[in-house]
This record gives sequence, C-alpha cells and structure tokens, in this order.
Amino acid sequence: MKKILIIAIIFVSAIGVQAQQEAMFTHYMFNTLAINPGYAGSRDALTVTGLHRSQWVNFDGAPITQTITMHSPVFTKNLGMGLSFVNDKIGPINMTSFYFDISYKIKVTKKSTLAFGLKGGTNMMKGELNTLELSDPNDVAFDSNIQSEFLPNFGAGIYYSSDKYYVGISVPKLLENNFGTNEATGSTDLAGEEKHYFLIAGTYFNLTQDIKLKPTTFLKVTNGAPMEMDLTGTFIFHDKIWAGLMIRTGDAMGGLLGVNITDQLAIGYSFDWSMANRTFSYNGGSHEVILRYDFVFGKEKKIRSPRYF
Repeated sequence: MKKILIIAIIFVSAIGVQAQQEAMFTHYMFNTLAINPGYAGSRDALTVTGLHRSQWVNFDGAPITQTITMHSPVFTKNLGMGLSFVNDKIGPINMTSFYFDISYKIKVTKKSTLAFGLKGGTNMMKGELNTLELSDPNDVAFDSNIQSEFLPNFGAGIYYSSDKYYVGISVPKLLENNFGTNEATGSTDLAGEEKHYFLIAGTYFNLTQDIKLKPTTFLKVTNGAPMEMDLTGTFIFHDKIWAGLMIRTGDAMGGLLGVNITDQLAIGYSFDWSMANRTFSYNGGSHEVILRYDFVFGKEKKIRSPRYF
C-alpha cells in the first residue's frame, strides 16, 4: 500500500500541478545542448553525446531518462546545427521529445563568442494508467490510457563562452501545450507544459600545473515550483581524469567520476542520493552514465584540446 500511495503522489504531481517537468541531469555540464540551443556547434566538431539516468533505484515506478544529442558547425564556424532526443519515464507516464537546434555565433573579443540559438520540434506524452495497481479497481479515471498527439514547440537560448568561462540563458519550450484527453473521463486538464527558464554557468582555475578546479552551476525556474539549483565542483587531473561533488538545493547531493579516454572520447558516471524528500527510505540512490565522442573531419585531424566546456 505504501508503494501504491507513493506512486500515486508522484503521478498526481507529474500531471496535476505546476512543477519542475523537464528531465533532470547531474551531468548537465556535459549535456548542454539538451538545455541550451545556443551551444550547437561550439566544440568545433561533430559531437555525439548519450546519457542514461536511473533515478531512485529499487523504487517501483522511479524516473528513467535517456538523451541523445549531436551537433556540429556547418558551412562556417559561425553556424551550428544539432539534434536532441529526450525520453523521460516516471511511473506510468512516458514523455518523448525530438528537437532540431540551430545557433549563430558572433565574435565578442579575440577569445570569446556570443551565440544565439533556436530549437524547434515535437513532444508526446503516453500514460499507461491501466497498468497501475489501484486501491479502488472500479475507479473509471484509470480505465483508459492517455495518448497525446505530436505537439509542436520551440525554444531559444543565448550562450556566451570564452576560453575561461561560459554562461547561458535559455527557455527550451515557449509554448504551454495541453497533452490530451482521458478517454474514460473526458478531462482535458490532465497535463500541460510549463515554461522553464534555465541558467548555466561555469569556469575553471589552475590549482597546480596538473590539477584544475571547474565549478559549474545549473539554475532552474518555472511557475508554481521552487527554484532549484545544482552546484558542482569538479577536479581535473592531468586533463584526463575528473572527480567532483554536487549538491542540488532541496533535493540531493552526490559525486561524479570520469575519464577522457582520448582527446575525442570521454565517459562519466555519477551517483546522487535524495536527501530532502521521503523517497530516500525506499531507494538506492540515482545513477547516471554519459558517453561523448567528437568526430573530427576536414583538414584538422585533431580536436582543439583540452576542452573544458
């Protein structure tokens, strides 16, 4: 009964109130295109990034997220294009989105650029309500599944970067679509998108010749939900191995580990533990794995290395 009640609370929170709806990433600093379209083409290579997150392990109906992004400069170094795919599942609710990203960079100084980005694509929600175990099996609200149509949306972002730091502001979804109708009840207010406002920033410091400190942050704001901030401090050793600590306000803390296997290939892992909600008693923490590869074409056979952003 406890599990049923907790899943019901999560489900109602996901579809019945205004809250943080966008997928959560501990590796936000490696998955930037999923947050800000202005990042497209910024690595001067065709960059492909895959991420898998299993949140609240061992908890029935816990969130599971996968993202795949790819982006590259096209035609000139000032124009970038990319694709981003996100699949986010929590309990019986599955959210899928596919977006095309484009950015244009202008030189601000010799070592810094300002990029303006746009993204456009579609979202879809699927709710398998009839898979839930109910305390009242005759509740007609759960007799039928929810299937939304493909709902177009678009967003925008600004991304400023130099060789020492970066900062970006974005609104990935500007339209507040309604996701559909429950066939059993006829309700059209089951779920709607809320605009999310994101701010990302980061820099790095040389502590010694071989050790660097890279602090980063990710601020999330949306209507009707508490402001949430990720603060991360990552130590980079010999430009090959990184290890860091993360704290998410009002939610979790954890750690990150990773390695640059080559100048083009990087792999990372993170573990975070929910501290501020009651689910921590029922789960084994959250695990995240990320893999990134930079394909380099043309006359330049090597990517500019090291790259910290």
